[in-house]
Amino acid sequence: MTDTLPYAEVIGDPIAHSKSPLIHNFWLQALDIEAEYRKTHVTPDGLAAYFLQRRADPDWLGCNVTIPHKIAVMDYTDDPGGVRTRIGAMNTIASETGGPLIGTNTDAGGFLQPLLRDKWKGHHAVLIGAGGAARAILFALSSLGVPDLTIMVRDTAKGQALLDRAGIKGTVIGLTDPLPACDLLVNSTSLGMVGQPVLELDLTPLPASATVYDIVYAPLETDLLKAARARGLKTLDGLEMLIGQAALAFDIFFDAQAPRELDEQLRALLLAAD
Repeated sequence: MTDTLPYAEVIGDPIAHSKSPLIHNFWLQALDIEAEYRKTHVTPDGLAAYFLQRRADPDWLGCNVTIPHKIAVMDYTDDPGGVRTRIGAMNTIASETGGPLIGTNTDAGGFLQPLLRDKWKGHHAVLIGAGGAARAILFALSSLGVPDLTIMVRDTAKGQALLDRAGIKGTVIGLTDPLPACDLLVNSTSLGMVGQPVLELDLTPLPASATVYDIVYAPLETDLLKAARARGLKTLDGLEMLIGQAALAFDIFFDAQAPRELDEQLRALLLAAD
């Protein structure tokens, strides 16, 4: 691949752990598309300069956005889909030649895909975290019509603000409070990720029918998922949401449908890269 190829990328701080280039480049190769996908380290202080530079690059197709920029990037984008109001975070930005940067969010759709595939139906969901990913997941859960939502977060005021902003009724508890019984437990934080503190939870209150969904994918087998599997609970790992949201972004960047029939091969590639 050369520097003159059209390209998209993922930005974040940190970014070395990102598996997005493996995913997108696997699909590009499978479809014989002459383009590439990169990862670029961008600090919070460097966001403005990053977008100024990329706007001037005719080969740049856009970027995915990961921790900690999903809220801050909204200051640099147009929002024709009303993502600011509906979700309050963006993870995908498309560049239109000579036009504005268009921000959207594929996290919500990516998060939902395995739940819809498994025809999940539950009454009570607990969401850990209140950051950019949590905003998309809360929107996704509300779209499912989950009647009972609990936000579990270190800063309860932040958790309540998340619910209020979304216009959703729910309960907010502290991160050290006992875990309530629920049908779905979702970790949307970086806790448990390589280099981050472990997420310590007592899963005893969860019924045998509960699903535990951890969006962390480095490592893929987090301590939370290990504990859930030890109890015989159904689990969904971080690759589920990662691949799902990537497929939606791939279509935006490269104007092509990701070859999801190759998911098993892609997953094996991602696991081998750990």
